[in-house]
Amino acid sequence: MIISASRRTDIPAYYSDWMLNRIKEGYVYVQNPMNIHQISRINLEPDIVDCIVFWSKNPKPILAKLDFFDEYKYAYYFQFTLNPYDNDIETNLPPKKEIIETFKKLSDKIGPQKVIWRYDPVLLNDKYTITYHIDKFNEFAYKLKKYTEKVTFSFIDFYRKISENIKINGIIKLTIEEKKFIAENFSEIAKENNLRIDTCAEDIELSKYGIEHARCIDDKLIAKIAGYNVTVKKDKYQRLECGCVESIDIGKYNSCSNGCVYCYANYNCKIVENNMKKHEKLSPLLIGDTNSDYIVNERKVTSNKVLQYAFF
Repeated sequence: MIISASRRTDIPAYYSDWMLNRIKEGYVYVQNPMNIHQISRINLEPDIVDCIVFWSKNPKPILAKLDFFDEYKYAYYFQFTLNPYDNDIETNLPPKKEIIETFKKLSDKIGPQKVIWRYDPVLLNDKYTITYHIDKFNEFAYKLKKYTEKVTFSFIDFYRKISENIKINGIIKLTIEEKKFIAENFSEIAKENNLRIDTCAEDIELSKYGIEHARCIDDKLIAKIAGYNVTVKKDKYQRLECGCVESIDIGKYNSCSNGCVYCYANYNCKIVENNMKKHEKLSPLLIGDTNSDYIVNERKVTSNKVLQYAFF
């Protein structure tokens, strides 16, 4: 079983104490997003968890806690988003200089192979132009080239839930030609800085620029990190263009305070604020605690490890 922590919220930034407590307790409760009264109890014992994939824009709060995961021999890696936007787009994030320093510290601690840089998503308006993106991508690639091995990027999706944010911020749709131009330039910059490059859940074919389709929950990377193969199917619940393998996400929608205007998972500030007030770091649930209205079912989970070790 692979744990995703989390596409829905920034657990390393806001819930690192809770995450550590869940690991210590050996289980977590996850609500069904379509029916919050249905809860799955997920076993988090080390012999069951094949890998933990952390997603974050600011994992600084969890850095000091990673020794615990190492001590209990959890395999893990980070999808670390570093974008070029100011607080008009990513409202509550620290300054980029501070985030870059966190990126470097994380890489120094766990190794560049386990820190994937995400430039995600690329959006355009009067301020954030194509030239701006190419310049910033070049700047970031140069600063991070010793601290990661790969960069994954994507273009903004115009979800209905963020339509008002799109309108307010003057965000425009990219043409196919613009996407190809950006991709070609990003690819050249990545190559100059010895970085592999791929795209996340994009239907556009960019292989002629040396850009492949990513699998962010990546069984091949897990094998390299952990030293064992895992037999996992493609995640059928993700978009068709997504290459990720199956995982269990332990996050909750509308529980992240990063305030990114492009985020489909955290689109209502009032709900986010109310949810975060309900967080209890000792609760098995990320938001709130269980009560008599909840139905808790044990989810059957098993390790997907292949006993024969992988060598690379």
